[in-house]
Amino acid sequence: MTAIFHPIPPIYDEHSEILILGSFPSVKSREAQFFYGHPQNRFWRVVAAVFEQDVPRTFEEKKAFLLRNRIALWDVIASCEIEGSSDQTIRDAVPNDLTPILSTANIRQIFVNGRKAEQLFNRLIAPTIGRKAICLPSTSPANAAKSLEQLIREWSVIRDFRSGDAP
Repeated sequence: MTAIFHPIPPIYDEHSEILILGSFPSVKSREAQFFYGHPQNRFWRVVAAVFEQDVPRTFEEKKAFLLRNRIALWDVIASCEIEGSSDQTIRDAVPNDLTPILSTANIRQIFVNGRKAEQLFNRLIAPTIGRKAICLPSTSPANAAKSLEQLIREWSVIRDFRSGDAP
């Protein structure tokens, strides 16, 4: 295996208050050059339902959705060795530097999408930034134990970390 570098830049602006971190982009996301690009990943359906908005379809709609709802989005890993899209095969992970996001935006809470992202965050990033993350159940199609309704219910906690009312 050879190291693969994260091809997608983070999405955030100075109004972002919630930071959601995945582990590393899937093959489909790397091909699409955008987050949660696998059609079976439930991320976009879940966050749209949480904020009671239409599911964004295009890259532009997805980016606008995130910024409108004060969500910053990135991944824990900058580069790693990985077989396909399997988080369980991740080796030699190098973390992303969250400093640009944390110094630009007033991030009230960091969330991680799934246990592998949590494990990597706790090992590679938390000691450096001195912050904890709340682990949410993975929106990956590999997480068949959770229905879409269960994911929406559990992900609804992210609403509690925005100040005021976002549209």
